[in-house]
Amino acid sequence: MTDPHYLTATEMSRLLLSKQVSAVELAEAHLRRVEEVNGRVNAIVTLTPERALDQARRADEALARGEVLGPLHGLPVAHKDLVDTAGVRTTYGSRVFADHVPTEDDLLVRRVRAAGGVMIGKTNTPEFGTGSHTVNDVFGVTRNPYALSRSAGGSSGGATAALASGMVPLADGSDMGGSLRNPASFCNVAGLRPTPGRVPSLSRQAAWFTLSVPGPMARTVADLALFMRAISGFDPCSPYAVREDGEVFGASLEMDVTRARIAYSPDLGGLPVDPETARLTAEAAGTLSEMGARVKLVDLDLSDAEDAFRVQRAWFYALNYGDLSGVGPNVAWNVERGREVTGAELAHAERLRTSLYHRMNALFDEHDFLIAPVSQVPPFPADDPYVTEVAGQPMPDYLAWMRSCYWISVLSAPAMSVPCGFTSEGLPVGLQIVGRPWADLDVLRLGLAFERATRCGERRPPL
Repeated sequence: MTDPHYLTATEMSRLLLSKQVSAVELAEAHLRRVEEVNGRVNAIVTLTPERALDQARRADEALARGEVLGPLHGLPVAHKDLVDTAGVRTTYGSRVFADHVPTEDDLLVRRVRAAGGVMIGKTNTPEFGTGSHTVNDVFGVTRNPYALSRSAGGSSGGATAALASGMVPLADGSDMGGSLRNPASFCNVAGLRPTPGRVPSLSRQAAWFTLSVPGPMARTVADLALFMRAISGFDPCSPYAVREDGEVFGASLEMDVTRARIAYSPDLGGLPVDPETARLTAEAAGTLSEMGARVKLVDLDLSDAEDAFRVQRAWFYALNYGDLSGVGPNVAWNVERGREVTGAELAHAERLRTSLYHRMNALFDEHDFLIAPVSQVPPFPADDPYVTEVAGQPMPDYLAWMRSCYWISVLSAPAMSVPCGFTSEGLPVGLQIVGRPWADLDVLRLGLAFERATRCGERRPPL
């Protein structure tokens, strides 16, 4: 156990519960790994070693008494710097909150602690999670462990970079326009955007807003399911929380792939896609077909999601951040767009989103899953603020290159990124697997089958 940081969380749990390793030993090993690599990656921005060792000791003492605290007993976990952690600096990636220390834990943090998780620290994020490139004025840029000159994606880029480089086996993220899926694709890890309400969260200003959801991130699909056991389940803080216990994710992840009906869309309706990303996504469709799944190329047009997403997102930014001063340009731009939104535009966005929901229901009458690119490009240079061109087409703003993610966000469906392959430059690319609403477990099952067939996620970064 001198080098346990690349074991899966599931393997660590087995070793912990059989007392072949202690929670303190695991915490110490991961803290050493943070010290070794974080200076190059900048993934964990607030480290909590004393808290981690204290929680680990408590986990060991409980096990000595014959008590298992929960599914995450003794496992190191990192929290995104968007979720409140009582007594631990939480900046939201913003200069406005650079010295902010919450007095209460977020629901997700409470659930992780109750399940026995050991908090290692907080992971980097752009300001208020704005954008799919993790950089801010408080902590700087997070770099991709597979190529330090490249972006780790965002907004959960700190989480995925920490996972990929072995600093933690589990990390939470959040996803409005791809903030779980994009960095998972960029960093060769797995991330699940759950069905809205599956992992409930408290909002005191926009309780009915369903575009943004918290979710799990890990190096393997089985570890995503393990994490979901702890963080999902009903809570009345959310008016649309799913009334199903988190232990549903303790069910078997095995599935008969030959019964799977899969719709394959290479561009979701005309989106430009980088040639290598397109090639790897097509190869993934071929792999699933070789595994016996019934894969069908579909002519799917999700372009109505463009206005639906942008209008509702802008409205949310004006509602949530419109009273703040001193925010960065991306947040300020979104707030201004939100202030310009009219009632007619909101009505039109709702009609578009409703129509898309029913059209996708029709697609899922004939198919069990949809597969598509996660991101339209591989990891781009970390010194660039965003992608300005995709496959020769200029991008009009910092959002446009993320359409392959945020068009899916509008559907209220579970979607995950699972490692798919590497470009000729050795840059990771993920496959996006989308299921019908509430079929989160089935998405994980197909993801696991694909993960086993390709084993792309086992390739480690050169750190």
